[in-house]
Order: sequence, then structure tokens, then C-alpha cells
Amino acid sequence: MLYYLFDYLDRNYQVPGAGLFEFISFRSAMAIILSLGISTIYGKKIINYLLKKQVGESVRDLGLQGQSEKAGTPTMGGIIIIVATLIPVLLFAKLDNIYVILLIVTTLWMGAIGFIDDYIKIFKKDKQGLKGIFKVIGQVGLGLIVGGTMYFHPGITVKEETNIPAFTENTEFVDQVEFSSEVSNRGKKSTTTTIPFVKNNEFDYASLITWINPNLVNYAWLIFIPIVIFIVTAVSNGANLTDGVDGLAAGTSAIIVLTLGIFAWVSGNIIFSDYLNIMYIPRSGEMTIFITAFAGALVGFLWYNTYPAQVFMGDTGSLTIGGIIAVIAIATRKELLIPILCGIFVVENFSVVLQVAWFKLTKRKYGEGRRIFLMSPLHHHYQKKGVHESKIVMRFLIVGIFLAIVTVVTLKVR
Repeated sequence: MLYYLFDYLDRNYQVPGAGLFEFISFRSAMAIILSLGISTIYGKKIINYLLKKQVGESVRDLGLQGQSEKAGTPTMGGIIIIVATLIPVLLFAKLDNIYVILLIVTTLWMGAIGFIDDYIKIFKKDKQGLKGIFKVIGQVGLGLIVGGTMYFHPGITVKEETNIPAFTENTEFVDQVEFSSEVSNRGKKSTTTTIPFVKNNEFDYASLITWINPNLVNYAWLIFIPIVIFIVTAVSNGANLTDGVDGLAAGTSAIIVLTLGIFAWVSGNIIFSDYLNIMYIPRSGEMTIFITAFAGALVGFLWYNTYPAQVFMGDTGSLTIGGIIAVIAIATRKELLIPILCGIFVVENFSVVLQVAWFKLTKRKYGEGRRIFLMSPLHHHYQKKGVHESKIVMRFLIVGIFLAIVTVVTLKVR
């Protein structure tokens, strides 16, 4: 909203300083500062409100060290993350940008699913929460919305040509998405994405169907949308499983989101994307405002979520975080980098799948189920081994930083 106000003042009254709001870097900085302020200052008020309403965590006895002390800790703290993200976005982002709209819808959609799940657990005293089938339906629904919009919306395109206009004495080097209206609008509808370790770093989902018949290119959505649904579901569940010890989900997510923020900013800038030889995605740079606001909200939430946690994010936060990360990765055409960038989520998810599969297989074969890990997800395995959870979180964060660096490097390894 402030963007439109200052844009009006700059165009009509040349108010000093109003032109700053044209710069994505300035609005991103303002967004992260405001989101940090909201999540740290007003976060405490929300925690106190949750305590007043007795929105406490009921902890199952899993035999983990320090587990009993967590009983009664306020949950549904994901509300802090959602509020601290949306307020700066509404103030500083261009609200007519399709990417920003998609991310706002994702936040509200997944936040609502997580909120309902937490509400059932806490107020209805049902530890199972929302039935799994309804969670999956919600995730599939979001995948349909995101996939359909990415494929059919005319405002979502990729760069068609590699050459950009030469600089002249009248050309300004700015960090706006719109280098010029002529260039920024030059694009085409495409299902192309980024793939690491391959020449040109690009892969077209349409090729999965056009090898049968080139005329099937118009039906590429039959491939593209299911892939989007799978990614949204997998990442949101991965974030949900990672939220098991204090600060783990929020910390690893902040690293992932900031990395995706670099991709969004560079991909939305025709100069930098051309220089780095990566895919130029018109109008995608505006996502940087949402991403910085989201990162600030996560870091601010960590103020209260680090060991010993004063609040848990609950499914309200974890499902929302996973959904947002998935949509940002898809929108920046970096979803095939998720196995590397979101390696923590992948390993946590995979540890559960392996544990369950191996237990069922050995039970069928030997009559008694056996386990690969002492407990899954993986962070509980280390807890069972006696490693303190703060050490587990710190080491996972170090791994997350390493994976983020590797993800960036893969763009130049071809």
C-alpha cells in the first residue's frame, strides 16, 4: 500500500525520497526490518495471549530427554510468523504482482489448514488433529492453484531472448525488476525450469510428453501440474516433520528462504541474470519483498523458539513454512534444486519413510518389526543417543548453510 502512495507522490508532486520505493532493495530492507520488529516486539504479546487462552502443547511421552519440561508451552506460534510476514508485504510490495498474490494465497491457505489442525488438537482434545486425508486434500488444492496459475496465467513468463539493450548515457543501472518495459515484458509461456549439473542448466517439463508427439506440447500441463502438487505436498510435510526440536524448523527454513531470495532477486533482474547466465523471469523480483519479510519473521520467531522454547509454531507455522518454500522454489524455477537446498527436510522425511517401511518389511519377514533409527524423524534419533537438542539444532543449521552454498554453486557447475 505504501508503494502505491509514494509512487503517486513521486509522479505527481516529486516529493523528495518518494522515489526510493521504486527500488526493490529499499523495500526489501524495510520489509525485513518491520517483520523483525513485529515478530520480536509483538511476538511476546501473542505468546502471552496464547498462555492466557491456555493454548499449551500436550506432549506424548516418547522417552526423550527434557521432553516433560515442554508440556504446557504455548503452541500455534505460527500466527506470529504469518502476521509478521503479511503486514510488511501489504505495505511494501506491489499487490498486483501475480507472484506476490500467489505467495499471499499460499500463506493464508496453508496457515488455515495448520490452524484448523492445531485447533482440533488443543481445543477439541484430539491428539490426532485434522485427519491426514484432509491435510493432503488441502495441499493438493494449493498445488492445483499454484500449478494452474504458473501454467496458464499470461503474466508468468520466462526470458525469450538472451540479448539485452546496450547501455547508453541515458540508461540507469537500477535494481528494479523492470529494466525497461520493452525488455521486461519480452517473454514467453514455458514449462522450463533450472536443473543442476546440466549444460545450459535448463529442463523443459514439456519434453516428458512431446517425445511421443510434438503436438502434445499444449497438454504439458498434464505433467506440470501434478509435479507442482507433489512438490508442494512433499516440502510442506518435510517442514512439518522437521519441527520437532526447539529452533530447528525456523532456523533451517530461514537459511533456505534467504537463499531463494537471492535467486528471486537475481532472476528478476535482467542485467544480473544475463551476466550470471541464469534464467530471467520477468516480474519475479517482486517476490524479494515477500521473502525478506518472511525471513525476518522466521528470525524474529527464533528469538522465542530457541532452546528452551517459549513458544512452538505448531502446524500453523510448519505447514505454512513448507508451502511457502515450495511455491517460491517453483516460481523462481529452482524446484529441482530442492533435494539439495532443502536437504534437511528431505532427510527428515526420508528417515520416517525408511523407518516405517523397514519396520513393516521385517515384521512381515521375521514376525517382529526392526528399526533402522532409534527413533524417527532423524533429529529424535540423535536425541535418543543423548545429544542435547541445542547441539543437534546447531549442527543441522551448519549442514543447512553448507547445502545452501552448494545449491548456489550448482548453477555454475555444468
